[in-house]
Amino acid sequence: MLPAMVLAAGLGTRLRPLTFELPKPMVPLLDRPAMAHTLDLLHRHGIDRIVANLHYFPDTIRDYFGDELTYLQEEELLGTAGGVRNAKDFFGDEPFLVISGDALTDLDVTKLVERHKTAGGVATLCVKKVTETSEYGVVLHDAEGRITGFQEKPDPDEALSDLANCGIYVFSPEIFDYFPDTDFVDWANDVFPKLLENDVPFHIHEMDEYWNDVGALDELRNGTFDALSGKLHLEALPGAGPEAIVVGEGSSLDAAELVEGPVWVGRNVQVGSGVRLQGPLVLGDNVVVGEGAAIKRSIVLPGTVIQDKTILIEAITGQTGIVAALRPRAESRTGA
Repeated sequence: MLPAMVLAAGLGTRLRPLTFELPKPMVPLLDRPAMAHTLDLLHRHGIDRIVANLHYFPDTIRDYFGDELTYLQEEELLGTAGGVRNAKDFFGDEPFLVISGDALTDLDVTKLVERHKTAGGVATLCVKKVTETSEYGVVLHDAEGRITGFQEKPDPDEALSDLANCGIYVFSPEIFDYFPDTDFVDWANDVFPKLLENDVPFHIHEMDEYWNDVGALDELRNGTFDALSGKLHLEALPGAGPEAIVVGEGSSLDAAELVEGPVWVGRNVQVGSGVRLQGPLVLGDNVVVGEGAAIKRSIVLPGTVIQDKTILIEAITGQTGIVAALRPRAESRTGA
């Protein structure tokens, strides 16, 4: 299978305050970083030669994933495409896949690669139908799926397409022939317009599977809840479903007064008497929920202590030291 690059250099400002102490791809989803789910997906499709670009809190990613990845550090950000060009030697003469480290998806990667080979263009862009086009860059194409143009976040009344660019790509090495001679390069502003200008064929791959770019707190919460309900398939979450109750090793809900799924409880979680839990809800590893507390539609990050009689609704709550509380990668690869 072809090599891949996981984009992991972003600042993640819309995920603050979580990203005050960790990079965006390390934001927790079920006690492991979002990026760990991305890597699990790639491995499941036979992709094991993977490079990641680093910039913000680089050691956090390097220390967590170790020799699972090759790393390229950017002292100055090189842009969405510039960072990929920086890994050109890693790819060699093969086609390669590019995916964001915080992309939550159960995409059939093998089907995407086959689409690229069959289409024969220099690039294949994953796209997905959306209703709110004003939140996305949308892609225009002809009857054969060849890309003919783009619109950036058009109003639905003015949108010429409802296919959002998911930021998941397969490129042939010839793509680098269309880069400008600058260090900072962006796909949307620099490379894709050059392909259109030179009449270079590149195509869409319309995906039916789940996709959520975890770029903001609402998207993190929605992605987590979609995983709990089974809308998003994650290898780390067997038994997901609308009413599922998943309880990790060393944890018990016996003292709770009310438990309504879907609820995911990590390892060694302590739940006091009289607690009411209403899903979708995540209690991370080593969480303590005090007596009489009531929690609804929330994410409680690993290691957090919820005081007695606390009421928590529609929240993401935690405490500093998030990275240290995450489940080690060797354990996270074995499932929940």
